[in-house]
Amino acid sequence: MFKLDKFSVRLGFVALIAVGAQFSFAQSGSAKFPGIGRMATPAEVVAWDIDVRPDFKGLPKGSGSVEQGQIIWEAKCASCHGTFGESNEIFTPIAGGTTKDDIKTGRVASLMDMKQPQRTTLMKVPTVSTLWDYIYRAMPWNAPRSLTPDDTYAVVAFILSLGEIVSDDFVLSNSNIVDVKMPNRNGMTTKHGFWSVTGKPDVNGNACMHNCVPFVQIGSTLPDFARDAHGNIAEQNRMYGPYRGADTTKPPIKELPGQSGSGLAHAADTHSASTKGPAALFKNENCSACHAPNTKLVGPSITDIAKKYEGQSSALDKLMTKVKAGGAGVWGSIPMPPQTQLSDEDRKTLVSWVLSGGK
Repeated sequence: MFKLDKFSVRLGFVALIAVGAQFSFAQSGSAKFPGIGRMATPAEVVAWDIDVRPDFKGLPKGSGSVEQGQIIWEAKCASCHGTFGESNEIFTPIAGGTTKDDIKTGRVASLMDMKQPQRTTLMKVPTVSTLWDYIYRAMPWNAPRSLTPDDTYAVVAFILSLGEIVSDDFVLSNSNIVDVKMPNRNGMTTKHGFWSVTGKPDVNGNACMHNCVPFVQIGSTLPDFARDAHGNIAEQNRMYGPYRGADTTKPPIKELPGQSGSGLAHAADTHSASTKGPAALFKNENCSACHAPNTKLVGPSITDIAKKYEGQSSALDKLMTKVKAGGAGVWGSIPMPPQTQLSDEDRKTLVSWVLSGGK
């Protein structure tokens, strides 16, 4: 026999209420939208709600030093952004174009200079929360959401040090980030119609909105001879974010998937096929962001790699090592970041497929 105290009974009752609330919340969605799943639970919404506002609402606790940020930067960021954020080969530079006077005034003077060759990130972004939020949610390019909050604080601290906004021994945290003075913090205006729902818009349209004749549809097309001029666009998109590339090796589709039963079936077939084989692994690991089948992108094409190593017995082991460790110099100055997330089996599958020319 055992005896429950008042606290245990009260705790169990609260837990029962919470479970009942969750069930009720989920069921309300199915009643409102029958046959279309259920409403998200409060816990699920919290898990998805990771954005950070300019007033720092949503910013998680943590900290990171400039020194720690430099280590992460060189391992995961420098291959695209340069050792000092100066790269202009893949992305525009992150640092440069700002002065100590800009940090004092909050307005970047070089933005008004018509001879300024490049607008860097630190020249434009007015809020440090924007920098933190974007890096945490979208970087690095080949593995977004892989940085912890502490990693993100460290990387942001390193970027700020590149612009001499903070010192080289600075430790950025959720408690002192509000004190960081961005060079262009006063460069953003809120005196426009888009800032307030009751504000007056910058422009006023007078287009017909009801029973309009004639109807004009605006669109864009490519002539057949130019459709595949730069390789298959569908294979040149990153895996994360909007995926808008059409398969330019095929004629334009007559209708979008979902407009008919056959369209939905085709979309389903394509999805199921994309989850199998080395080609799917190549795409899912975002290799297609830098490597195309027959065209040089950031890195060499699959065809060029297969030709270069054709007949070399050591090619498999050599390229497996390079994929894991990363490297540069063989195909140009732009380095390939290390792909340490791959298992040995997946690396062997990928490299074997590339050496076969993608067959």
